[in-house]
Amino acid sequence: MSKRKDKHDDHDLRGTFASVMLLGAFLVITWVAVFFLFIARS
Repeated sequence: MSKRKDKHDDHDLRGTFASVMLLGAFLVITWVAVFFLFIARS
């Protein structure tokens, strides 16, 4: 008995991956902006 994979799983994983990448990019941009602000003020 082989289970067949549903096609909608790939779409969910792709959406999750995109969300994680966007969140990661937002965090990196925020950290870089705060770092440059810290450098400029010191």
